[in-house]
Amino acid sequence: MAAKFKMSMLSLRTRIFLSMIVLVLIASVLMASISIIQFKNESKVYHQERLERKETAINEHINYVLANTTYPLSANNLDLIFKDKIHELSQIHGLEINIFGLDGKLLKSSKASFSVDPVAPPIPKYILKLVQSSIEKRYVDIKNINGVKNRSSYSIIKDEKFKPLGILNIPYVEDDSFYEAELQNFLIKLGQVYAFMLVIAFGVAYFLSTYITKSLKTISDKLRDTSLDQKNEKIVLEANSKEINLLIRAYNGMVNELEESAIKLAQSEREEAWREMAKQVAHEIKNPLTPMRLTVQSFQRKFDPNDPDLKQKLNDYSKTLIQQIDTMSSVASAFSNFASMPAQQNETLNVVNVVELTLDIFNEDYIVFESEEKEIISKMDRAQLIRVITNLVKNAIQSIPENQVEKTILVSVKKVENNVRILVKDNGIGIDPKHWPRLFERFYRVEKSRNRHEGGTGLGLSIVKHILELHGQNITMRSTVGVGTKFTFGLEKSSKNIQLSSRGVPIR
Repeated sequence: MAAKFKMSMLSLRTRIFLSMIVLVLIASVLMASISIIQFKNESKVYHQERLERKETAINEHINYVLANTTYPLSANNLDLIFKDKIHELSQIHGLEINIFGLDGKLLKSSKASFSVDPVAPPIPKYILKLVQSSIEKRYVDIKNINGVKNRSSYSIIKDEKFKPLGILNIPYVEDDSFYEAELQNFLIKLGQVYAFMLVIAFGVAYFLSTYITKSLKTISDKLRDTSLDQKNEKIVLEANSKEINLLIRAYNGMVNELEESAIKLAQSEREEAWREMAKQVAHEIKNPLTPMRLTVQSFQRKFDPNDPDLKQKLNDYSKTLIQQIDTMSSVASAFSNFASMPAQQNETLNVVNVVELTLDIFNEDYIVFESEEKEIISKMDRAQLIRVITNLVKNAIQSIPENQVEKTILVSVKKVENNVRILVKDNGIGIDPKHWPRLFERFYRVEKSRNRHEGGTGLGLSIVKHILELHGQNITMRSTVGVGTKFTFGLEKSSKNIQLSSRGVPIR
């Protein structure tokens, strides 16, 4: 199971490479095994056929001797007939020859030191029966002695009238030294050939595995980079494989479907967002209408031309109506600004200068600006950066109660490695943690810090977050109730040698 898991973890390229190498190794082992088996079979056939040839030749020679002997042809005269001839036969044919009687007793042997010995081992009875019962009147006994195969042929000696006279025995030792030497030489040459083939296989396997997986790697890289929220490029590649071409066409089809889905999803999200915003705007505008209606009705009921305080009451009623009208106007303006937010135009800006100029529109003397540098270059839409700073400062002003003695709003710009870090910090009443998750939602207000009379609409922080997200940036908030709140966001810092093209900001 572990080996299977490890194999599955290998790349396709590696598996193709290893498979080809393993195939070559298996082929070499199979070829060597087949060669060994073939040599052994050839050796077996060779010895078998050689023994048969020798036996045939010896039998013909024996028949010649029997035909020309002066002794009467009988079983009892075999030892006399071959007394001298058996050694001659052995020398001519290069084999040991033994002649046995029909009863299995040894009569004559070509061994030089042999003398007729009554205790000499006879032919085993089972061999006698096999020889006599066989059609060919012949039997070959095969035995392994000390790891060497020994063949012993037994056949009937007959006269010219086919009368059995005795039994011819030819011992034969299989000498495989020649075949073993040939086999060893062959295996050495085979090993050399397959070693060379293995080197070639390494190169071919590497080339083929790279060639086959090249297209797959291209597809894999494209799939890894494919996302619903971005423009996905199609694969322009014509592979030499039908299967890979089908895969490429399937990927390109998926890209088309993703684009269509992204368009539909974006449209649906926009429609849903505008529907939700329309509901919220309607709700925000409707809220002041109720007190306006009640104010008018109250004025109608309590109107008295003779009331000495009539003028003061008219002023109070008018002031109330004007406040509600201003609230509705503020909601409408904020909504208009949010809806008409132009597309971002990245400009090379001196962030320090832009932020400092933005703070000049505020009359509050407790707003403090800090920067360690006179010039920090970044790329961002200038108008949108001004809007971000303005909304954050307004939010800070609204979070500080009017009756608070010490008021402080700190706006700082500084370099942090390759980024520009902008901080807006106040010492207001702070924000309760329960409001944090929804703080950047549209129309969400923390009532204690922002009220309609002060102009809060709940769109300021939402606009800030939206602008920063368009520029690939995030905004973070830290707040402590009773201590204050700080907002921090970053911009990507540009090289200092880039010329500024900001409207109203001098080129340095």
